[in-house]
Parts: sequence; structure tokens; C-alpha cells
Amino acid sequence: MQQSCSSSAKNLCRKLVQVRTRNSIQAAAKTRPLCDIFINHRGIDTKRTIAGLLHDHLFRLGLRPFLDSRNMKPGDRLFGKIKPAIGDCKLGVAIFSPNYCESYFCLQELALLMENKKRVIPIFCDVKPSQLQVMDYGVRSGEQLQMFKRALEEAKYTVGLTFDTSKGDWSEFLNSATEAVFKNLVELEAESSNRRSTYILQGRE
Repeated sequence: MQQSCSSSAKNLCRKLVQVRTRNSIQAAAKTRPLCDIFINHRGIDTKRTIAGLLHDHLFRLGLRPFLDSRNMKPGDRLFGKIKPAIGDCKLGVAIFSPNYCESYFCLQELALLMENKKRVIPIFCDVKPSQLQVMDYGVRSGEQLQMFKRALEEAKYTVGLTFDTSKGDWSEFLNSATEAVFKNLVELEAESSNRRSTYILQGRE
């Protein structure tokens, strides 16, 4: 099973490289994006486990994942790098965990991903979608609460992955998550390529 998942991820990686090669001329004219995948997570729950492992695994495969603890240094303004990373990324991975909804920053990042119309892969880690709720502690405006609730509901009703950290197979999960990331990136690259081709053809008419 593990070997099969790894082989599948490598095949998807090759497809992604092929699609990107076809678009190399257009891509060369652009500034290199800050990241391919933005990892949205609650640090106290997942930074040392799922979020960190997934970041390092994707990085070793040649992608550019963004994880605050890896991509930011002391002195950086939080949203000074996070906002551009979300704007540049092709795909978001939202790792939902028991303490996720208690964090303003987690919900703000999720809302920014949705506002920027990024495709998001949800990962439900030790928590069920029905358990995720935006809490009102009296410090958030009504507008913020509605924005967070909309983003959370959209993510909750998106097909994702589930993982139990106490019983699950970490290696198998990591391969499954990596495969899901590559599949979505391949689809997004193909869609982008088709849009560019359509635009060029229409411009010649």
C-alpha cells in the first residue's frame, strides 16, 4: 500500500512537471511565486506533527509549501508574508484540529483563502466537521464572525481527508495527503493552461 501511494505521487509529480514545462515560456516572464501550497493550521495542535511533516515531504518533492514556522523569521509581520503567500499560492491545505476554531489567525487565513477563491483541501485531524464552530468571545465584529462562519462552512462541505493521530497510519496518511495535493495541482495547472490557450485564440480572432 505504501509503495503504491508513493509511486502514484511520483507519477502525478511527473504530470505536473510536464504541464509546467508546456507553460515554461509564460511562466518565465513572471516572478516566481512565494509558494505553491499554503498550509493553514493551528500550531499547538499540528505544527510538530501533520503540518510539519507534510511541509517537509512536499518540499523534498520539489514543491514550495508555505508554513509559518518554516517560512518566517523573528521580526516578520504576521500578515506581511501570509497575505502575499495566500495570494500567490495555487492550493490551500486547511488542517482542522480540536483547537483550530479558537484561533483568530487560523480563521482569518481560511477566510483569505476563500476570498481569493483558492481551492482548499480540508484535513480533519482528531476532529469531526460537525464539531467545528466559530466561537464568539465578544472580541470579534459581527462582520468578522460572518466571514469566518462562511469560510468554515465552505471548507466543512468540501471533500477532504480524516486522520486519527492515536490510531492512524502516519506513513499511509502522509502519502494520501501528498497524492491529493499533486492531483489538485495537476488539475489546476491544466485548467490554467486551457484558460491561457482560450485567451490567446480569442485574441487572434
